[in-house]
Amino acid sequence: QIELVESGGGLVQGGGSLRLSCTGPGRQLSRYAMGWFRQAPGKERELVATISRSGGSTRYGDSVKGRFTISRDHNKNTVYLQMNRLNAEDTAVYYCAADGPSGDFSDPGYRGQGTQVTVSS
Repeated sequence: QIELVESGGGLVQGGGSLRLSCTGPGRQLSRYAMGWFRQAPGKERELVATISRSGGSTRYGDSVKGRFTISRDHNKNTVYLQMNRLNAEDTAVYYCAADGPSGDFSDPGYRGQGTQVTVSS
């Protein structure tokens, strides 16, 4: 298990931007591929974006392509999610996750508590 702490969520108007951050106190996140996921009430968990350990490879969910950007800073031990042109459908709890033993970001002990993002229309 690792501790992951998300920050940066909040309330934003449609069309606006937010940047989420994920840090790993006491653990080098550079050891892991990292991802952002989200879950809205009554919906399944959805992949938002993933990034390789080096940061050289990224992947995005279809609904966020061209609007969101995942990045990482090894010196700051932080993974970011820049979210632009937000709309009401982006409203959800956003989770940071490390690629643990399962290899598919599904390990409960490798996920943060989440940060709420609410987009007003």
